[in-house]
Amino acid sequence: MSTSTQPTKKLRVLTGDRPTGKLHLGHYVGSLKNRVALQDKYECFFIIADLHTLTTKPRKEDIAKLRENIREMVLDYLAVGIDPEKSTIFVQSAIPETYELNLIFEMLITLPRLTRLPSIKDMARAANIDEDTLPFGLVGYPVLQAADILLPRAHLVPVGKDNEAHVELTREIARRFNRWYGEVFPLPKALIGEVPTLMGIYGKAKMSKSLNNAIFLSDSPEEVQAKVMRMYTDPTRTRPDIPGDPDKPSNVVFRYHEIFNPDKDEVEELKERYRQGKVGDVEVKKRLARALNAFLDPIRERRAYYAQRPDLIEDILIEGTRRMREEARETMALVHEAMGMYGVTEIRPRVEALLRRSA
Repeated sequence: MSTSTQPTKKLRVLTGDRPTGKLHLGHYVGSLKNRVALQDKYECFFIIADLHTLTTKPRKEDIAKLRENIREMVLDYLAVGIDPEKSTIFVQSAIPETYELNLIFEMLITLPRLTRLPSIKDMARAANIDEDTLPFGLVGYPVLQAADILLPRAHLVPVGKDNEAHVELTREIARRFNRWYGEVFPLPKALIGEVPTLMGIYGKAKMSKSLNNAIFLSDSPEEVQAKVMRMYTDPTRTRPDIPGDPDKPSNVVFRYHEIFNPDKDEVEELKERYRQGKVGDVEVKKRLARALNAFLDPIRERRAYYAQRPDLIEDILIEGTRRMREEARETMALVHEAMGMYGVTEIRPRVEALLRRSA
């Protein structure tokens, strides 16, 4: 008697970025590194969240930059090792089901619950938006994020520490939908990177494009060298012969050594000499620049390869969006069936049939 076993269906991952510019080292340690590792074990969906940019950059001139920003983001994805043969890379605004699910989810959460999220105030502050001019879309940003996560019915969401609360909100929305209408959505879990928050080069805030404190994945060796030389160390140490503290959180040069320098013996040797006042900041920084450039060299090489193939970038986006659209339609069919809304389940199909006949 023979038995056959069905292959185990992979769990799904959803994560992504707003296309506001090139990606930096903070993105890599916070999420990109996880994505590369996960794509062999999970069914991965990586969203280019262009709708989310409208929450803080809704003007025509900002929208006009999205095309190039999306291309740059895909180049960064490919450069770090995301494989479009294994993962689905798609453009959020090209999935009309996103808008519909977002509207449904807006009915399942309260305004006080949203305004308690600290990330909303942080985003408003970064965009120079005060409470009197806070857009409705920015307050509802986490609800749209929940629609992004649940549209492919994702189980795992690799995010930075600052977005962990958004995943918990998504779980609340999924629970409420499932309780009211029927089991449609899994309850996704957040996956935080090994380095939840990477400080910027000045050690005063996390790495951010808008704060001009970032080292980008696409920076040249010369740009990396210049930025490293501007990095903060121990402010109490005014000369190389004065002992310093390499373990201070604000001493970002050593934090970066710990994360990006694979030669741990060298890092420990530099720390010990630093404590004894036997090494200057310039030497410590030069060694860090060398380690960072060694880390970035293969990323730059892959990026240059794909940058010469613009048609391939577009093909990846079209195929990924087609794949996501299939999943979105399947999810919304389950949502419609669970909710049983007359206009969606009965009237809409008949209208669409009439439109097809008259076309």
